[in-house]
Amino acid sequence: MSSMQRSNTMAKAVSFRWAPDFAAIQQVLVQRVLPPVVIIALLGILWELLCSSPGAVLPPPSQVLRDTWELIVNPFYNHGGNDVGMAWQILASLERVAYGYSLAVVAGIALGVLVGQSTWAMRGLDPVFQVLRTVPPLAWLPISLAGFQDSTPSAIFVIFITAIWPIIINTSVGIRNIPEDYRNVARVLRLNGMEYFTRIMLPAAAPYIFSGLRIGVGLSWLAIVAAEMLIGGVGIGFFIWDAWNASMISDIILALVYVGIVGFVLDRMVAFIGSWVTRGTAQG
Repeated sequence: MSSMQRSNTMAKAVSFRWAPDFAAIQQVLVQRVLPPVVIIALLGILWELLCSSPGAVLPPPSQVLRDTWELIVNPFYNHGGNDVGMAWQILASLERVAYGYSLAVVAGIALGVLVGQSTWAMRGLDPVFQVLRTVPPLAWLPISLAGFQDSTPSAIFVIFITAIWPIIINTSVGIRNIPEDYRNVARVLRLNGMEYFTRIMLPAAAPYIFSGLRIGVGLSWLAIVAAEMLIGGVGIGFFIWDAWNASMISDIILALVYVGIVGFVLDRMVAFIGSWVTRGTAQG
């Protein structure tokens, strides 16, 4: 076989080997990427048509892009004080969310395990949890401001108190739904408390726990945007409120788009971690 024939054979083999990958990518693009792109494009066209008339109250997307182009292309500017780019606004909000949500995860899982394991604790604490979780997040802000005397820890507390309830509830449900066979195996193996917690309890309840974590991270992001409108300072919530006071509707719309994208990314991150942790479990 000549060198040219061998090269052609190798090229065919390589193309054959990569063909399924290209087909899989094409399938993902058609099934996952194309539908939202089409829907977003149609909604954008509808928005443009409805808001382009002279009497329209809201600006069309073309005007939003013109008005906010500098914010889009230069998200990291810093002119001092609250006059910073959108990236710094979002990062400041994410920092508060990270602190409050992390505290909620630790405390929520611990309390959820306690309530799920102990009937006495469930009867004593569940009514308290059910009452407190119905309090709107912003109703906690005056109490936190009075207690902490500072806006940053107050905002973190609001995130914490908002995110903790779904984590507690879902964790306790997951603990109570651990199959009895798992408990019997732990008795046969004579696992101690820590071994039972790490090898039986957490893996079995992980799907429920991560359901609560996904709800909690979404509520955290909602709470910080609302809280920052009141506490001021650098943050995407205060940026929206400040833009409203300045009648800059296009800036508000751009901020809302960023808020939605960040919230979507946060949810997908927790979902990805949850799918990785819960792979192989019965519920997962």
